[in-house]
Parts: sequence; C-alpha cells; structure tokens
Amino acid sequence: MLEGIFVEGLIYAIMALGVFFTFRILDFPDLTVDGSFPMGAVIMATSLTGGMHPLAGLFLAFCGGVLAGFVTAAIHNQLKVPHLLAGILTMTMLYSVNIRILGNRANLPLLRVDTIITHVTAATQGLIPADWASLIFFVLVVLAIKFALDIFFHTDMGLVFGALGNNEQMVRVQGVNPATLKIIGVGLSNGLVALSGAFAAQYQGFADVNLGQGIVVSGLASVMLGEFIIKSNRIGMLTLRVILGAILFKAIMYLGRFYGYYINMTPNDLKLIAGVLIITSLAVTNYRRIRGKGGTAA
Repeated sequence: MLEGIFVEGLIYAIMALGVFFTFRILDFPDLTVDGSFPMGAVIMATSLTGGMHPLAGLFLAFCGGVLAGFVTAAIHNQLKVPHLLAGILTMTMLYSVNIRILGNRANLPLLRVDTIITHVTAATQGLIPADWASLIFFVLVVLAIKFALDIFFHTDMGLVFGALGNNEQMVRVQGVNPATLKIIGVGLSNGLVALSGAFAAQYQGFADVNLGQGIVVSGLASVMLGEFIIKSNRIGMLTLRVILGAILFKAIMYLGRFYGYYINMTPNDLKLIAGVLIITSLAVTNYRRIRGKGGTAA
C-alpha cells in the first residue's frame, strides 16, 4: 500500500507540476489537462505495442502533449477565446484524437509488453526488490524534472514567465510578446502532463481514453495541498511542495478507498473528496491572507 501511494503520488506529481506551471506561474487556467493526460498514455501504449523502445515512446508522448498545449494557446491567442473555453475545446477534440491513436478502441492493455518499469526491474533484479526499484526510479525521475524546472525558472525566460502571470501589460512594455510565451508555457505544461500519463499507463498496465477524467481536479488538489503544507516564495520550495502535495493527495485517496467503507463511502465518492479538499484549501488560504492583512494593519 505504501509503495503504491508513493509511486502513484510521484507519477501524478509530474502532472501536478504541469498544472502548477499554468495555474500558478502563467495564471492560465487550462483544462486541456483532461485530454493531454490520456493522450500521453495512449501514445505510450501504441508505441510499446508497435515495438518501439520505451524511451522513444516517452519522447513521443511528451511531444504529443506539447502539441495539445500549442493548440489550446493558439485558439486562445488567435481567436481571442477565453482560456477556459479554449482548454475545453481542445480537451473535447482530444477524446476523438486519442481513440484514433488507439485504432478506434477505447483502451489498450499492455500485458506481456516490455515497459520502462520492466526494464528497470530487470536491470536491478537480484539487487533490490522490484517494488523498491520502481519507487527509486520514479524518485529519480521526479527529482530530475523538479531540478530542471528550478533551473529553468531561474533563467531569463523563466523569470519572464513569472512576470507574465503577475502582470501581462508589464511584459508587453518590455517588448516581449505574451502570445508567444503562452504558446511555449502551455505547451511545456501539457508536455509534462502527457509524460505523466505515459508513466501511468506503464505502471497500471493499460491505456484508456477515460484516464483523464477529472485529472485537472487532482492536479489542483495536489498544488493546493502543497501550499497548505509549506509556505514559501522560493521556486525550489514551490516545486517541492507540489510533489509533496501530490503524494499526500494520493495517500488521502488511498485511505478513502480502503477504509471509507466504515462510513459507507464508495469509490464513487472520491471525486467529492477531491473537491472538498480544494474548497477547504482555498478557504484556509483566504483565511490566512485576511488574518495576515489584519495583523499587518494592527
């Protein structure tokens, strides 16, 4: 159970980092996530069953997510469609695209197919247990992505992304085109989300076009739980708390799934729990902000 919580939490932490990028850095609420997550899964599954190496499948999944983000940003920029509606349009279209990628099927099992997880466990066989090998692998992957994002946000472009989320007009005054930044930022965000979907498909052993249902809510819950745990404005701590929030969110979902029957809770109630977690986090955050202003005024 603990191994499952941590591995799934780390896999979904990659998705949560993508959600954090758009919602917190760009201030661009993006619902494309519900389509790009299963897109990464179906691209990965199709690549593996087609005989491709898992690393090539991961790269293709990332590129697919980037393209999905490009479409959302282009609809928003060129057609002046609000970001929420642009994300909904792309998410809706991706459902059909994902079914096409799977060859007009809704799901694809990965039984007796070599995945990156089977490669890792085979390479460490006899050294450490398979469960520990998977956990260590995903710890290293997530840390690599986290440190890459930390470095990126300290570059000139990364700082401009932060400025864009705070004050778009100021970015325009500096001679930078916000439309171009949105295309790059939303593309990278959905690339991470699709990468998370690709790992999830390999870990769960199948890809399904419905894997992304409500995934954006999971990402938001992870981001907000992390903010509830750690208060900091340093980018290294911001990305760390997203990862911790994703693990905590998965732990809460596991507890609800395994012990919820004591209070007549079913798996169908998990989305309700996720929504309540987000509302509670927002309420606590607003209370802290109001209390902080009161303390300053005093």
